[in-house]
Amino acid sequence: MKLTGILDETRVALGSMADAATGIVSPKVRLGVTGLSRAGKTVFITALVHNLLHGGRLPLFNAAAEGRITRAYLEPQPDDDLPRFAYEDHIEALTGPDRHWPQSTRRMSQLRLTIEYDAEGLFARNIHGGKLHVDIIDYPGEWLLDLPLLDQTYAEWSAATLKASHSNARKPHAKAWHAHLKTLDPLAEADEADARKSAELYTAFLAGSREASVQPTTLAPGRFLMPGDLEGSPLLTFAPLDLPEGKSAPKDSLWAMMERRYLSYVDRVARPFFYDHFARLDRQIVLVDILSALNAGPNAIADMKGALGDVLTCFRMGANGWLSGMFSRKIDRILFAATKADMLHHESHDRLEAIMGEIVNEATGRAEIAGARIDVAALAAIRATREATVHHDGEDLPCIAGIPEPGEVIAKQTFDGTAEAAIFPGDLPEDAKAAFDGSLTGALHFVRFRPPEAAPAKALQQHGSFPHIRLDRSLEFLLGDQFS
Repeated sequence: MKLTGILDETRVALGSMADAATGIVSPKVRLGVTGLSRAGKTVFITALVHNLLHGGRLPLFNAAAEGRITRAYLEPQPDDDLPRFAYEDHIEALTGPDRHWPQSTRRMSQLRLTIEYDAEGLFARNIHGGKLHVDIIDYPGEWLLDLPLLDQTYAEWSAATLKASHSNARKPHAKAWHAHLKTLDPLAEADEADARKSAELYTAFLAGSREASVQPTTLAPGRFLMPGDLEGSPLLTFAPLDLPEGKSAPKDSLWAMMERRYLSYVDRVARPFFYDHFARLDRQIVLVDILSALNAGPNAIADMKGALGDVLTCFRMGANGWLSGMFSRKIDRILFAATKADMLHHESHDRLEAIMGEIVNEATGRAEIAGARIDVAALAAIRATREATVHHDGEDLPCIAGIPEPGEVIAKQTFDGTAEAAIFPGDLPEDAKAAFDGSLTGALHFVRFRPPEAAPAKALQQHGSFPHIRLDRSLEFLLGDQFS
């Protein structure tokens, strides 16, 4: 991401200096958590916090496994302009009588988790006494997709978006919008009704594609599907146009109006998000629903690969020295996590991780050159299934079992949310590159399972936390060095 001027650089430097000043005697890590819709951000944060608050089983998170974490607790958040992450509400949803998955992230929120630990170093013992603040910043991944707009003109964005909308996977969902585009003359006088209709149809195209699981939300602006507090704002009343080459926007034309609103969106939405929040992150986890993309086909995988590459270029990556951290904070560790690993038998977990690695391979090289550390993981922050073996047609199939959500249909049987079922979800290939040839399209079988049956919330507080897959390893990569 290119900074666009001295004022932007100054803005970042002032934020970094303020964070560094408080961090000397009260160390903190700002951990960004993001991912496209339905990737599992809310569940990840809830499980992370609950495990640390209540001594969950985390054998690969060294500070916890070695017994050096003495206490963890929530504190008032430091940023008054950010809503608090509704941790307690999400725990109630997961453990209540009608247990269910909590509502998805729809706006930015924050939670401060403070961890006290046995400090090993002389400086840590004498200056801050072994206390670390972890400020968890939760934001919709769709907002992250807005950041490349900082370096794109309206004409460039329009051309790229129109090209993408004609892909085989997206084109069926763009018919109404494409038909409306043909009625518009970008050089004609601006008409508010045309602008509103275009924005409505473009948003419907994005929403329809998302429901069809073709990864549409790799298209910006992300706020069209996740508006947050901007819902109904004129800032969201623009859309791409089919612009003539070699011309510029006439005054008072539809083109000029759309371009003006696009630039306002960049200046008032994308830019403040980047400089006030995103540029202050220290660590980042990007949650990715690879399984749905694999099932949707190679076009969906290609879109995801391109989107994650674009996303990675937005991060201010690099190693943080004492002086660089004072004036220009960088993200020095990024974890790409393939979520919903509990939808697969453990034999496929390493394969899922390898596929994640292949998807971000090119972008990872650029990050490492910048000095940042990148890792990938197959993750289920809360495991909703257990493993089982089913004998079928003379062979033993490695299956997963759990309680399907009400309305789920397996082998023509509709479940009511109380009965357990076992399914064979399919296998991932041993060669990660083979996952991109289209052979998995429609071959994976997924069922929406309810959260695992667990003891009531009070019992969980006393006896540990939710079952998981590789949450401990993810924590070690993201935070482990802070306790050394």
